[in-house]
Amino acid sequence: MIAEIITDVSAHPVDRPFDYAVPEGMAKVIEPGARVRVPFGNRKVLGFVTGLKEESDVPDSRLKPIDELLDPEPVLTGEMLHLADWMKQTTLCFEIDALQAMLPSALRAKYEKTVHVLEPEKLTGEVADIVRNRRVVAVKEFNERLLPALKRLAAEGTVSIETAVRQRTNIKKEKVLHIGEADRLWEIRESLPKSANRQAELLEWMEAHIGQSLPSKDVMESTGTTRATVKALIERGAARETEEEVYRKPETGLMPESGGMPGPLTEEQAIAVGKIGEAVDDGREETFLLHGVTGSGKTEVYMQVIRHVLDLGKEAIVLVPEISLTPQITSRFKRRFGPMVAVMHSGLSAGEKYDEWRKIQRGEVKVVVGARSAVFAPFRNLGVIILDEEHESSYKQEDSPRYHARDVAIRRSEEHGCPVILGSATPSLESYARAHKGVYSLLTLSERAKKQPLPEVQVVDMREELKNGNRSMFSLALAEAIRDRLEKGEQTVLFLNRRGYSSFVLCRDCGTSVQCPNCDISLTYHRATERLQCHYCGHEELVPHNCPECTSEHIRFFGTGTQKVQEELHRLFPEARVLRMDVDTTRQKGAHERLLRQFGDGGADILLGTQMIAKGLDFPNITLVGVLSADTMLRLSDFRAAEKTFQLLTQVSGRAGRHEKEGEVIVQTYAPEHYAVELAKDQAYEPFYAIEMGNRKRYSYPPFYFVTLIQFSHEDLMKVSETAGNAVRYLSGKLGRDTVIIGPTSAEVARVNNRYRYQCLIKYKKEPKLAGVLTDLVKIYRSSWMKEGILMSIDMNPSTIS
Repeated sequence: MIAEIITDVSAHPVDRPFDYAVPEGMAKVIEPGARVRVPFGNRKVLGFVTGLKEESDVPDSRLKPIDELLDPEPVLTGEMLHLADWMKQTTLCFEIDALQAMLPSALRAKYEKTVHVLEPEKLTGEVADIVRNRRVVAVKEFNERLLPALKRLAAEGTVSIETAVRQRTNIKKEKVLHIGEADRLWEIRESLPKSANRQAELLEWMEAHIGQSLPSKDVMESTGTTRATVKALIERGAARETEEEVYRKPETGLMPESGGMPGPLTEEQAIAVGKIGEAVDDGREETFLLHGVTGSGKTEVYMQVIRHVLDLGKEAIVLVPEISLTPQITSRFKRRFGPMVAVMHSGLSAGEKYDEWRKIQRGEVKVVVGARSAVFAPFRNLGVIILDEEHESSYKQEDSPRYHARDVAIRRSEEHGCPVILGSATPSLESYARAHKGVYSLLTLSERAKKQPLPEVQVVDMREELKNGNRSMFSLALAEAIRDRLEKGEQTVLFLNRRGYSSFVLCRDCGTSVQCPNCDISLTYHRATERLQCHYCGHEELVPHNCPECTSEHIRFFGTGTQKVQEELHRLFPEARVLRMDVDTTRQKGAHERLLRQFGDGGADILLGTQMIAKGLDFPNITLVGVLSADTMLRLSDFRAAEKTFQLLTQVSGRAGRHEKEGEVIVQTYAPEHYAVELAKDQAYEPFYAIEMGNRKRYSYPPFYFVTLIQFSHEDLMKVSETAGNAVRYLSGKLGRDTVIIGPTSAEVARVNNRYRYQCLIKYKKEPKLAGVLTDLVKIYRSSWMKEGILMSIDMNPSTIS
């Protein structure tokens, strides 16, 4: 038998299956989708079996045998193997990268070189001192100076140097104590010496737990005994001890329920549940766009559909933009479906993710709630896939393979014959346009589930505030509203899309701002550490007391970050309890849940945060939302800037007045006349869609055109500029006349980590040659430009252009 295997080597010449001989003892158990260890060149690597056959074009004498089968049960299904091939074609990635993306990081290979001692009597000097009496020693124990000696010993046959292939995280096991029968315990009690007091005490405890199986550590904790005492009674036959596999338990407590038990479905919710249920019953791969205003009960629609799917014995995937930021939705699903729910997100450790994945693979759970990568959950009988907040850019993977979770979900639905639900109060223009064309089925929830009015939104022109002498970051209206909520004991959410203390440090004499030495971007001041940081490469330095250019002492902080707002809040409202939620305050594991639980329990009056608080919050006591700088994103040179601004303002406004108490939203901006700001005020999606679609059509952008972004980087500016120019000339000669190529131009941030960045943008309506031409461009890159230190990335339908 011959196995076709994709090896764990990301390189163009080996991006194809290789044939390996299957050893006789392995032939009955090996299956496609299993991981294996195989010889590749002069080393051992991980590989994935993608197919089995009886004959090979490679002569038997040249076929190498598989070294080891790592999975008796395949970790990838046949559907996943087909999906990987589809991802390779659509995202132009290596097939091994697509396969690895489907698995938790715990299952990826960990390579460790080891020295195997064959003739220990021949070892001398420092090598002998390090080896001592061992037969296998890790290469990392030898310093670099001894490596030539090791190579010489390997050539002589005294030692061999091999590469061990292990998975990164192993199954967790714990010792379990199985307590014996009463007769045996009585016999041991009779034979115990009088001095064995501790054994007698433990024996008495065991007599109260006859026949039970308990973790050994729990027994020792509850009895206050030692390991030696337990071991002594095991040797006497009072119990036996085994080592058993256990799951790690993610530390995620349930968030407080915000609105009590759900009420009856509204008419619109019932229609939506009915139509999706019909698709589930018919086994139809239909994509539904569930467009509902904030607070309209989209989550309850998801719940009802999932209950129907589970009743049919099928499974469900629920994707949220970043689950560690939205613990409330996790709690709602766990309350409703209990132990049938697995959770997968970036806040879990590698071991916790591995255990949650194993529960899914073994069929022990039926629902997975997770971030982008949970779309690959290894279910075999999917009944529905749901993307909540489908417009979020975090559903697009920014590294290879550059897939979009929405596209993968739709592809999987075709395989399983099940519906996909895309839910949002502010759908992406692409999705809404597809719904208008009938590609997606549009379902609308036009009213809030509890019939509450949308919050009243007031837009404040900060230019007028400046004219009236108010130089504070808070308008008079917002300051008064915060004071009013403090007096009433109600809660406020303040949103600022910028972390840190100030956005940059500027010299007032010469105009110099302190730049990152590695990137073309200003450093951000962080008050807590008194340091300047680059949010692109991570560079840090102390705050200068004098201008680095003109040595002036007139160097000041400009802009506003969350730290600075927090300080100003303490100055204006000293009695207010303020929680800050941004990347800096949520680095520790479980920080998101802890802060939100504290706020939900009434432990703070004001929650101040960045984008992470714009979605998922549902607390009954939030009656005021303040947006401190609504037009931050409008300044970006991105064709989606207006769309992202509208989405963010609508989402953050929807946090207020979701329950009995009326809500108010105050939006501060220097561009109150911009249509994105004006229309977000009334959550007027259709008028915004009409204006924005007109602009997209005028400037030939999605959804009227497809776009592909190709980016190049190198330490040498001239080199990267020349290569980008060569690539554009190549593309121009191969693609059709109706395809537009913009560039090459410098990227918005022209230098990151000391590498200059150039890019070009391809815009097209129909370009049948594109996939083939880009594949050929990748071949040129990997065979030539890559060797010169150029890095090239291709992003089909990028979420942002910068």
